[in-house]
Amino acid sequence: MTDAVLQHPLWPDAAPERGDMPLSAATSAATARRNWIAVACAQHARRGCATPGTGYMQVCHGKVAPLQRIRPGDRVAYYAPTVTMGGKDRLQAFVSIGIVLPGSPYAFDMGGGFVPSRRDVAYVPAREAAIAPLLDALEFVDDRQRWGSKFRFGLLAVSDHDMRMIARAMQAELQSLHF
Repeated sequence: MTDAVLQHPLWPDAAPERGDMPLSAATSAATARRNWIAVACAQHARRGCATPGTGYMQVCHGKVAPLQRIRPGDRVAYYAPTVTMGGKDRLQAFVSIGIVLPGSPYAFDMGGGFVPSRRDVAYVPAREAAIAPLLDALEFVDDRQRWGSKFRFGLLAVSDHDMRMIARAMQAELQSLHF
């Protein structure tokens, strides 16, 4: 399975809140799918899609604010720079991809006092795919020498073009991602 990485940081100035739009615009926006790339080590990203039917996502060390920008029906792919958290075991690959399910972010007690926020995701069958072969074709890569800096905030918004390229590289069925 793979994860998606988004083009722009997911902070208040990255995208307008749908609740701040006029009713007709909010209704249209609610039906428009957005695409996100979430960033986590492969070990953690794989854990979120390991059990069929119970997929979830966590971002930014369990913070709720970034998850509140994601809406049901949005596409998400996880990008893993490494295999393990803080490790030097470089991976640089997309490891899972799916559709965000209905519902709001929720707290989940992982034990030891760690209670991160999560969102449910329906992951689709896919193969892990290295990012290197895609770098010249991805729209969010504006500097080939510093492409990794886009992932520093843990969640990026990307275009349909980029998400489609990632899905194809992962050999995910495009129809299951509503393309």
